Amino acid sequence: MQLDTSTISIIQLAWSRRLGLDDDALAAADRHERIYDVQEEASEVSFVRLFGREVFSGPAWAVRQVRSKSAAELSSGAALMRLSADHGGRGSGTEHLYYADFYPEVPASELAVAEDPRYAEALERLCPPDDVLEAKLSGREALFLLMDDANPEYPAPLAGAGYSIRDGILADMGALTAPDHRTRGLGSYISAIAVEDAMAAGLIPQWRAPFNNVGAARTAAGAGFVPAGIRTSVALSA
Repeated sequence: MQLDTSTISIIQLAWSRRLGLDDDALAAADRHERIYDVQEEASEVSFVRLFGREVFSGPAWAVRQVRSKSAAELSSGAALMRLSADHGGRGSGTEHLYYADFYPEVPASELAVAEDPRYAEALERLCPPDDVLEAKLSGREALFLLMDDANPEYPAPLAGAGYSIRDGILADMGALTAPDHRTRGLGSYISAIAVEDAMAAGLIPQWRAPFNNVGAARTAAGAGFVPAGIRTSVALSA
């Protein structure tokens, strides 16, 4: 499964803007070319690899150290932590980037779908804090909650998905499933509904999954997302 070339161009535009580059910086770069963006006042060092193009952003001292580093090395948060250790580097994070550009097949279901943020908050109270922080579900601009309404007086959220609009182009996705209902495909199901809504609004769905979160990667794949790259970043001391 591949993304359409026009979709790739739009994603490259969105990321060029997010990284503070010229609009055509990523689209015009050769495959496997690395762009170095020197920012002396940067609050972080970051490495983005997207559709084979690479961007390293950070102060000049960081750029000098990474010119001989491979993409595999820079994709490791540990590598960025080491090079920034003398500058207060902290909070290493690596995330895989996924995108979708076709309407997913949403199977029929008897489960109700709600959009009330209160149900998203109720779902978050059922889940581990790390999962809640990653999904940021209740803060999404668009929300979809899969409900168990067997008891109409006390409907219970089973899973939820939603998105926030980034750069007016991308629908940045998040999903969460109650621990007692995982591995049943509910996260992928409700995520597909959110993807359908985002695409109907003219947005390109984006999924960012931490490199060690197998469940998030599985949910993204189940909702029709295609892997496209990786982003690694480390915050610097002020």
